[in-house]
Amino acid sequence: MSNHATRMARLRALHAEMPRDIAPLPGGARSTRRSDVRAHPEFQKVKVARSAAHMLEIESPFFRAADDVSGTRARIGGRWVENFSSYDYLSLNQDPRLVQAVADAVSQQGVSARASRLVGGELALHRQLEESLAGFIGTEAALATVSGHATNVAVIRTLMRRGDVVLVDERAHNSVFEGLRASDAHHLTMPHSDPEWLDDWLAANRDRFDNVLVVVEGLYSMDGDKPDLPALVEIKERHGAWLMLDEAHSIGVLGARGAGLCDEFDIPASQVDIVMGTLSKAFCSCGGFVAGSADIVDLLRHAAPGFVYSVGLSVPNTAAALTALSLLRAEPERVERLRKKSELFNQAARGAGLDLGPSDGHAIAPVIVGDSLRATRLSNRVFEDGYLAMPIIAPAVPDRQARLRFFLNADHGDEAIKEVVASVSSQIGKV
Repeated sequence: MSNHATRMARLRALHAEMPRDIAPLPGGARSTRRSDVRAHPEFQKVKVARSAAHMLEIESPFFRAADDVSGTRARIGGRWVENFSSYDYLSLNQDPRLVQAVADAVSQQGVSARASRLVGGELALHRQLEESLAGFIGTEAALATVSGHATNVAVIRTLMRRGDVVLVDERAHNSVFEGLRASDAHHLTMPHSDPEWLDDWLAANRDRFDNVLVVVEGLYSMDGDKPDLPALVEIKERHGAWLMLDEAHSIGVLGARGAGLCDEFDIPASQVDIVMGTLSKAFCSCGGFVAGSADIVDLLRHAAPGFVYSVGLSVPNTAAALTALSLLRAEPERVERLRKKSELFNQAARGAGLDLGPSDGHAIAPVIVGDSLRATRLSNRVFEDGYLAMPIIAPAVPDRQARLRFFLNADHGDEAIKEVVASVSSQIGKV
């Protein structure tokens, strides 16, 4: 067959696959329409929100650029502010030992892994990090990836298929829901932290599905509360389901060693089928990881598109995470210091009459404000007082649950914590 005939055959095949309700324009006419991103619904949402803020004379608190960082402080617009929006839970970000380890690794190996790990990008550093993560968490194996968000997408998309079902807590991270959309599995949103509901649903429906995956967070990023892990483990074992624990915000925060929710409840990590985490929080890096049985990790290593078709984790990010983990293991007192800072904020805020919602007092503290405009105004006023605390607004949370979200770090000063609470308390009635 000639090249022309081959091309024509392909065109006819493509035409046959087109939806039947899409008809060509009559008489061979060409459409005058052109794709315009400004007509995109999401662009219009951004435009409307920006216009409303302009009309109400509300400065956007988002995307403020820091041009310098010193411990828990950031310099923004030439002014130093105390930063309560940092994931640097254990205050390791500028530790000289971490900085030196990254410099040494880059000096020896360059910056990039240079390829997908499957086909040439595998580094000894990658394996060291994964072995250290598995040993720390208490699983057989672990796998490091270039994105925490993509890790959840890749795990759910790879493991769950048609005939399976994923049950996910309604307050789980966006990445979990994106994983559901990428999967052919059925899915259902569970009421937040309701083991009894899960037990009842599985009792009535487990036999309808091949595999069942239950997804919860170790520490919920919007509310700062944790699930009842013992109850979830008992339920999933009795009904023959998998349990996936998103430990993005709980590694380095929960448990005496900072090893996460299993450490907090003194439950062997082997009783949780999949532990997911990020490298961008307590580990001062960028990327993600998944830990579990050797079989699950081996499956993901060879079949997860987000890993197989992605470049390997960069040298500086790998070295940073590996070193931060080493420092955490050597200095567990950082976890206790963070716990005390979190308790101080919790006590001061509740004492001032602020609404912290269901927060358990572990590193994440939401101050519930009400509507999104009030939360934005309050954030700006607190920023003027010298504190960076970002608003979380609709649609990330329901509009009547808009809030300022505080991240506590181990090196936050006691006085800074008391002062920011006083700032919020004094400003909240003015917005």
